[in-house]
Amino acid sequence: MSASKTVLSAPPDAVSVQEQDEQRVFRKIAWRILPLLTLAYIVNFLDRTNVGFAALTMNQEIGLTAAQFGTGAGILFLGYCVFEVPSNVALHRYGARLWLCRIMVTWGIVSMATIFVTGPKSFYLLRFLLGVAEAGFFPGVAFYLSQWFPAQFRARVFAWFLIGIPASSLIGGPLSGALLEMHGIAGIAGWKWLYLLEGAPAVILGLVLLGLKNRPEEAEWLTAEEKRIVRARLDGEKREQPRHSFWAALADRRVILLALIQFTFTIGAYGVAIFLPLIIKAQNFSDFNVGLISALPSLVACVAMVFWAGVVDRSRQKMLHLAAMCLISALGLVLAVYAGAFVVALAGLTAVVVGTNTARAVLWTIPTRFLTGIAAAGGLAFINSVGTIGGFVGPSIMGEFRSLTGSFNAGLLALAGFMLVSVALILVLRSMVREQ
Repeated sequence: MSASKTVLSAPPDAVSVQEQDEQRVFRKIAWRILPLLTLAYIVNFLDRTNVGFAALTMNQEIGLTAAQFGTGAGILFLGYCVFEVPSNVALHRYGARLWLCRIMVTWGIVSMATIFVTGPKSFYLLRFLLGVAEAGFFPGVAFYLSQWFPAQFRARVFAWFLIGIPASSLIGGPLSGALLEMHGIAGIAGWKWLYLLEGAPAVILGLVLLGLKNRPEEAEWLTAEEKRIVRARLDGEKREQPRHSFWAALADRRVILLALIQFTFTIGAYGVAIFLPLIIKAQNFSDFNVGLISALPSLVACVAMVFWAGVVDRSRQKMLHLAAMCLISALGLVLAVYAGAFVVALAGLTAVVVGTNTARAVLWTIPTRFLTGIAAAGGLAFINSVGTIGGFVGPSIMGEFRSLTGSFNAGLLALAGFMLVSVALILVLRSMVREQ
C-alpha cells in the first residue's frame, strides 16, 4: 500500500462517492499540514526533555542533586500552566499561523540560553521561562487541527501529530548521546552543545510556520469544491450539548474531568520520560549507549500508537481504549520495578511509553465534541494547563524518592498509582460523554 493511503485510509468496506471525495480531500489536507506540525512537535518535545540527557554530565558540573534536578526539570510545567490559557486565547485572536511562530521562536531562544545556568537557581529560572515560552503550543495545534478535520479522522490525525513525542526520543536519544561526545570542542561542554544544537531548529521552524493557513477557506491549494466539502463536513457534525462560552467551558464537568485525567497520566509519562536516561545509566552503560537504548521504547511507540489510533477510530469505544492504555501503563511500571532482568524492566517501561503516548492521541479527540470557537480554544488550553502540571509532579516524585531511597523503584510505584487513578476517572467520564 502506498504511503498516501495510510494517513486517513478508510475501513475496507464499501463507501459512497461522497465519502470517497471526503477521504481524498482530508488526506490531501493531512499531507499538506501534518508533516510540518509533527516535525515542530518533535523539536518541541526534544527541547522539553533533553534535560534528561544533559543531566548525565550537567548535574555534576553545576552541582545539582537528584531532588534539585527533578524539581528543575518539572518546573517548566508551572510556567507552562500559568500562561497556557492566555496563550491559547491569543492564538484564537491573532491566528494560529502568527502565534505558533511566536511560540517556537521564543522557546528556541530560551532553550539555547540554558547553556548559561550555573546552579540550582539559574536552572530553575531558565526551565520556568522555557515553560512560559512553550505555553499554548500543544493545545494551539489541537485547536488548529479541529478546524480542519472532523471527529471521524481526529484520533488518527492526533496520533500522526503526537508521534512527535516518541519520535523525538527515537531521534533525540542517539543524537543527544552523540552531542555529549562533543565535550571540549571549542572549549564548550557537551551538555551545552546539546542545548545549542537542539534549540536552534525551533527558531527556524517557527519562521517556516508562517506559511500555514489559519482556516481551510484561506488555503489556495484547495479548490472551491474541496473547500465546500470540508466546510460541509465540519458544519454537519453533531455535537453533544455544545459549549460556545469561554467561562462555560471552564466550568463544564467534562472539561474538568479531562484535565484531571491528563494530569494523572502525565505524571507517569513525564516521570518516565525525564528519568529514563538516568535509569538506563544506572546499568553502567556509556552516555552514547544510553542514547541508543532509550530510543527503543520510542521506536515501538511510533508504530503502536498509529496502529492503535486507527483501531480506536473504527471501534467507537474511545473511552474504553483510553482506560486500557492507562491500565497497560500502570502494569508496565509495576513490571519495571519487580522484573528480575533489565531487559524485562525495559519492556515494562516501553509499555508505559506506548500507553501514555497513545492515550494522548485519544484524549484530545473528546473535548472538541462539545466545545466550539473560543470555548474550544480556552477549554483545550485549560485541560492541557492542568494536565501538564503532572509534568512537574512526575519528575519531582522520581527525584525525591531517588534522593530518599537511592533507588528508582519507589518513584515508579508511585507513578503506577496515579495511572490507576486515571483509569477510574476515565470510567467516570465515560458515563457522561456518549461514545461515537
